[in-house]
Amino acid sequence: MLALMDLIYWKDTERSGMVLTALVVGLLSLFQLSIITVVSTVSVAVMCFTISVRIYYQLLYILSWGDGEHPFKSYLDMDISFSGEQADFYMQKAIFLALSAVDSLRRLFFVENLFESLKLLFLMYLVTYLGALCNGLTILIISKQLMFSLEREQIIMWKKIHCIVAILVSIDCISRGGPPPDTTPGGAKPKTQ
Repeated sequence: MLALMDLIYWKDTERSGMVLTALVVGLLSLFQLSIITVVSTVSVAVMCFTISVRIYYQLLYILSWGDGEHPFKSYLDMDISFSGEQADFYMQKAIFLALSAVDSLRRLFFVENLFESLKLLFLMYLVTYLGALCNGLTILIISKQLMFSLEREQIIMWKKIHCIVAILVSIDCISRGGPPPDTTPGGAKPKTQ
């Protein structure tokens, strides 16, 4: 979760730029082509790259310029299995999230709370108009663009605001030079007994 927030807040600009570019290219290709075409084309591209690299390393070994080690050995040796406890944990978490979503939808569709169900009805009514204007991928592309751009702009603006506030506070403290102003209503002083 922390790595995702670092990507969104552009902590590592190079990695965030690569992820943003990959998402834009992926979503635009899904916008123009079917998912089957996109998946098969990406698979062909990855296979062409890995086969080329494997043949290149094998050729280097034949010419005695390389050690003959498989270029993707670290990926092939990587353990991707779950322990029983990890599998149980993730399965319980997935089941919990699915059941809570089904429970929420059940309460909304079978009108446990009239106001909440009316809000969902109004939202779905608005979504039908939105769906008539553009398809889901267009909405997904726009929301992704906003997520990556607005968060960055918000951080930059907050830094500027904090600098300006700090300058104003320091100027105010210097110019006043005295005790803080009386905050009691009407300037009335509390009576001492």
